[in-house]
Order: sequence, then structure tokens, then C-alpha cells
Amino acid sequence: MGGGTAWPAGAGGLAGLAGLAGMFQYDFMVRALAAGTLVGLLAPVVGTFLVLRRLSLMGDALAHVALAGLAGGLWLGVYPTGAALGLAVAAGAAMEALRARYRRHGELAVAITLSSAVALAAVFFSMGGTAGIDLLAYLFGSVLTVTPADVTLTGALTLAVLGVVAALYRDLVAVTLDEELARVAGLPVRALNALFTMMAAAAVAASMRVVGVLLVSSLMVLPVAASLQVARSFRGALALAVGFAQVAVWAGLSIAYWMNLPPGATVVLAAVVLLLGALAARRLWPDLGPA
Repeated sequence: MGGGTAWPAGAGGLAGLAGLAGMFQYDFMVRALAAGTLVGLLAPVVGTFLVLRRLSLMGDALAHVALAGLAGGLWLGVYPTGAALGLAVAAGAAMEALRARYRRHGELAVAITLSSAVALAAVFFSMGGTAGIDLLAYLFGSVLTVTPADVTLTGALTLAVLGVVAALYRDLVAVTLDEELARVAGLPVRALNALFTMMAAAAVAASMRVVGVLLVSSLMVLPVAASLQVARSFRGALALAVGFAQVAVWAGLSIAYWMNLPPGATVVLAAVVLLLGALAARRLWPDLGPA
């Protein structure tokens, strides 16, 4: 089948929804659901800050950087997810430096990073790093490729990022809502921006094995877009985004198993359905969202 997932014989199928219970007998599905649950915590938390800072495309740029790191790791014969994480973190630092340099045109940092990453990925791929691997599994996600090491890395990154957000929540919110006011208040805005960019890079690297590098930014944006339609506060938007992401991950992976479809695509489409539902709810009940 397409999308990089060749399901084992007997897995899924259209025999009925009752067959979904059988997916827990497969170790690869248990790993995928575990990793997906962690990603469903990490991606929308980082995504909420990204969206409210009007940096939604940063996730997409870092995803392409992760793709270049993935290609480089395959070419060098090292752990590809680790290589993707390392390059994404380095690119995040460079992006933040560019944003500081072009303060009036911060979107240039995203554009420069994105174009450089695409070129670098093309170079690494042309050097033969993809020989013998299923490239679609990395581009669009595949539950079969989620290894125990991936789950461990995703768990570590999720705990680290959530720990930082919990410890620096007030400062991160202040910088997100009004960077200039935060600077006047004496907050270390540049350091906080750099730290947040590192967290975004970590979220991208952690998410790419479940939804694929080309769709990872969608999981950082779509649940947040849905939550902003119905939430009345920053905390409410954050909590709802996580809830929507969890529903999208579990529904998407279950549908992928049941109907033999690419998991990354089904997770993102589930998030799209949730967004459409939130938009419809807001239209039917105008008082539901922010005042």
C-alpha cells in the first residue's frame, strides 16, 4: 500500500470496527500508539505558542530541516532520528539568530531556513543515503518504523519540553503575547526565544516518525486552530489543543490500522475534521469561543 506502510497479513481490514481491538496484539501498534500519545502532548503545546506568536510556518521549516538531518543520518549510517534532532536544534538556533538580525522582517528567518534545508536535503539524498530504505515511511509516517529507541527518545523530549514549559510558563506566555512589553519588564527575551525555538525543533524531531516529516507541522497547528475557536483563555486553548491532538492521533492511527492507510495522513485528516467541527460549533454558538 502507499504511504510507506505495508501492514502485516491479518492486520486491520474492513471486517468491522470490532477488529480494532486486535491492533493491541501487535508490538508495532503499541509502540506507535505510545509514541503518538507522547507526540499528542508535545506538538500542540509547542504549537500553541507558535501559532500565537504568528510563527506557524516555523514548524514547517524545521520539518524540512529534520528531513535534511534524516537524509544526512542515513548517508552517514547513524541513527537518523538523532541526526534529524541535532540538525533541527542547530537550525533552530540559526533561525533565532536570523530573527534577531531581521527584527522587522522575522519571516525572512523562516524562509531562509526552509530554502536552505530543502537544498541540503536534496544534496544528501543525491549522495545515496536512501538506498534500501522506504523513503515514504519517513515522509508520511509509518507505524512499522517506530522503534523502541524512537519511543524512548520521544518520551525524553516530551518530558524535557513539558518540564521547561511548566517551569517558565509565565515568562513564555509573556513573550508570546507581547515581546516588547516582556523586554521592558526585564525578561531575557532573546534567551527565551532561543529556548523556545529549541523546543520547537525537539517537537518536530519527536513527531516525524509517527506523522512523517512533511506532515509534522500540521499536528502542531491544526489542533491549536481548533482550540482557538472554542477556548476562552490561553490555558484553555492549551488544554483543548492537547485534547484535540490526542483524539486525532488515536482516531487517525486506528483508522490507518483498520483501513490499511498511511498513518500520518489519517492523523492529519482527523485533525482537519476536528477543526471543521470546531468552526461549525463556533458558527452555531457564537458565544462558545473567546469573548
